[in-house]
Amino acid sequence: MTRTEHPWLLPSAMADAELPGDRPRARRTVRDWVIDITAFLCAAFIGMLAVAAVDADDTTSDVVVFIDSVAGAAACCALWLRRRWPVGLAVALTAVAIVEPVAVGALLVALFSLAVHRPFKPAAIVGAAALITVPLQPWLRPDPETGFLASVVFGALLILLVLSWGMGVRSRRQLVLTLRERARRAEAEAELRAEQAQRLAREAIAREMHDVLAHRLTLLSVHAGALEFRPDAPTAEIARAAGVIRDSAHEALQDLREIIGVLRGPGDTGDGERPQPTLTTLDALIDESRQAGMKVTLDRRVAVPQDAPAATGRTVYRIAQECLTNARKHAPGTEVTVTVTGGPGDGLTIAVANRAPTEPFERVPGSGQGLIGLTERATLAGGCLEHGPTPDGGFMVRARLPWPA
Repeated sequence: MTRTEHPWLLPSAMADAELPGDRPRARRTVRDWVIDITAFLCAAFIGMLAVAAVDADDTTSDVVVFIDSVAGAAACCALWLRRRWPVGLAVALTAVAIVEPVAVGALLVALFSLAVHRPFKPAAIVGAAALITVPLQPWLRPDPETGFLASVVFGALLILLVLSWGMGVRSRRQLVLTLRERARRAEAEAELRAEQAQRLAREAIAREMHDVLAHRLTLLSVHAGALEFRPDAPTAEIARAAGVIRDSAHEALQDLREIIGVLRGPGDTGDGERPQPTLTTLDALIDESRQAGMKVTLDRRVAVPQDAPAATGRTVYRIAQECLTNARKHAPGTEVTVTVTGGPGDGLTIAVANRAPTEPFERVPGSGQGLIGLTERATLAGGCLEHGPTPDGGFMVRARLPWPA
């Protein structure tokens, strides 16, 4: 189990988790061969020094020197198993080193490998056992040139040195692995944030599509219905209605092309893109609705509408557009009043109200998502929106939006 396989592992659990390289590979890499050969040569060099010291002692027979040489060579060759069985090899060499000084080099390499490739607990247990056995070797096979105490202190320092070195290497590998995992997690989180931003942008485009196309298509429905129920209308009125239908269809197609263009190339803006609606273009929207036969009264008490923030002005425009669309659907023939007030520091307030319809009419189907979209739009702009029926049976929508001083 590695942290790369389980990113939920806490840093504290990394001390007991396996790291890449703890398990032996099926085939050694070039780096593995270089490290193994270097470790073998270091252990062999220390073993040769020990053999030379034993051979220099005149009291030692040639048979003992031969046995020590064979045992030292076997201990060095056993280091090729240190990746597969680091704990078992370290325990075995600890026992051999009690009676064979030439195996000390192999023992030091095995302890270092154990500290690198295994967690703290097994390394500490085997290291403590090796420290306990340190006094046994100079006691069983004393060195005439070195005192007992010096041999014990020197042996204990060597064991502590290689264990500390190996644990330091393991800690560094843990740190690198943790930093690498954090980088991967940060990259994944950045991708998630980008996907979320793209999803929010597409949702905003969908709301924009609803607001724009619903307005245009409602005009088409109203005028097509008028032509259907009044086939004997004057030629001029029929021509005017046909012109509105044509213009609304062209506008709807243009808006649809723009939205599809944004979906095909997110973030791209073309030179031919039409400017976004603002508070100053509210008059054109009212005039368009009046040409469609609606009775619309605009009461705008804003001193400098051109200074309104672009996002706030666009929100006001979309709210008025959606409310006029809804009034055309659900209260045709009634008078609609659009009131816009406010200024810098006071914010902007838009209220759209219509009276109850007095004549029967054919209802245009609707999903009821328009007011939900308006509420979300006003909230995203930092304001609020409320709507509901009026005492006289009509309907009112009121929104308050911020306008910084």
